[in-house]
Amino acid sequence: MSSSSLRVLPLGGLGEIGKNMTVVELDGRIVVVDTGLRFPTAEMLGIDLVLPDFAYLRGRADDIEAIVITHGHEDHLGALPWVLRELGRPEIPVFGGPLTIAMARSKLDEHNIRDAELDDLSPGDTLSLGPFELELVHMTHSIPDSCAVALRTELGTVLLTGDYKFDQTPVDGPPADVARLAELGSEGVLLLCGDSTNADRPGFSMSEREVGPHLEEVFARARGRIVVTSFASNIHRVQQVIDAAAQLGRKVALVGRSMRKNVNIGRSLGHVEIPEGLMIAPGEVEDWPDHKIVVVSTGSQGEPLSALRRMAYNDHRQIKLHEGDTVVFSATPIPGNERAVNETVDRLYHIGCDVVTAREAPVHASGHGYAEELKLMLNLVRPRYVMPMHGDHKRIQLHAQLADAVGIPPEAVFRTENGLPLEIDARGARLGERQAAGMIFVDGVDIGDPADVALRDRRMLSADGIFIVVATISEQSGESVVAPEVIFRGVPFIEQADELVSEIRAEVDRSLAAAAHEGVREIDLLQQALHDDLAALVYERLRRRPMVLPVVVEV
Repeated sequence: MSSSSLRVLPLGGLGEIGKNMTVVELDGRIVVVDTGLRFPTAEMLGIDLVLPDFAYLRGRADDIEAIVITHGHEDHLGALPWVLRELGRPEIPVFGGPLTIAMARSKLDEHNIRDAELDDLSPGDTLSLGPFELELVHMTHSIPDSCAVALRTELGTVLLTGDYKFDQTPVDGPPADVARLAELGSEGVLLLCGDSTNADRPGFSMSEREVGPHLEEVFARARGRIVVTSFASNIHRVQQVIDAAAQLGRKVALVGRSMRKNVNIGRSLGHVEIPEGLMIAPGEVEDWPDHKIVVVSTGSQGEPLSALRRMAYNDHRQIKLHEGDTVVFSATPIPGNERAVNETVDRLYHIGCDVVTAREAPVHASGHGYAEELKLMLNLVRPRYVMPMHGDHKRIQLHAQLADAVGIPPEAVFRTENGLPLEIDARGARLGERQAAGMIFVDGVDIGDPADVALRDRRMLSADGIFIVVATISEQSGESVVAPEVIFRGVPFIEQADELVSEIRAEVDRSLAAAAHEGVREIDLLQQALHDDLAALVYERLRRRPMVLPVVVEV
């Protein structure tokens, strides 16, 4: 009987859609599956990206055998540059399919990480990684080279599905390798970690191949320019837009840096074919009649700096939208992004555009399987234990119910969360001791702690504004020598400003006189005393807590 204990620790992707990252550990050796990010919510002021907190790995970089990326979407790949740099081992081997690795290389180049060890791995090839044997299994998703990750151990096989659907007519390559999944099931799968994204949708998902004809119908009805927005990494969809545009004699312009970059990578690997003379530069769009143009743009999630968002707010350098343009949203909002998308759509209507979303026409097919496909995966693999992943708590619960429906005992299904590991040994499986697994914020290119004082200050400034009070004191006596200067910004009390400023000045004089009487001369202590006294006064008058910033100058 084996004395080993297998630990599967999710650091991201549970209780949320995004920043997927899972640590699989055996005999002190680690394989990390996916290093994703997600985009900030509205209250994360000025934050650009959110990464999983990988503090668990910081002291254990030498224990990591490899990082395996299931596919090239940002929520599975995007945090890789920060992970490699922060762990101090940029040479940790990274494995994935050819497109996935090409996207990883491009991303690392942007961060000037040149010495990473990036390796293509074809489905079916096996690789020894310490106590693990790695195999990728071909799956279908909304990006080529998507794979499930099978990690064989002496205790059994752990299968992490990545994002998948069982598309029987994919637009690129063969369907998912159902035969290999069934073989793995026959050999015996110890644990299935499965995608839960669409556990709330009954039936089967629409095939990606069905999108093309519907896009062509929408294009045929449009009289003016057509703008299609999609995920930059959904190069299947870009190919279908290109095909529909070519069929109707329209030129295509790619707008958005990530869109151009990913299409170039897709072309170099043979995933995107563009007829000669079809593409034009964004700057040439105005040179062509409206009925001859299709623009493919980033911004399907309403991201603040994306190309479509800037077009909607008439802020794009090259593309100016106008009445008669048709904007096609060939994507659905990620849960949490609905408000930003709705704002963008409303601005487009205000301009006079026709807007087509998946609600009006089948112009989008999800890359994630619906409930019947999740059941099919469970029946093919027949795992001993199930750990639903990649979903908020509602979808994880629904995935657990689907496992129950196909006959997996409830005690073998573990609904866990970020930082709560599943531990399996010869005696069985149980949840282990909680580990740190929060968020890391990226502001520009720097990363910081979510408890960062900067974010707290931004929230305070956005809510209640700021008071700056400059007090000039005598070096000898410590008392105020000129009237304090009071500056305020964003404080909602304009009608009583004069009265309050007078009270603040009087409070500054009183506070400084009291400090002088007690012999307090240190600038830091004076500023702290002023802060406390003024904050109390302002709260008493306004019932708000603006930031109070006292500055003491000696003369």
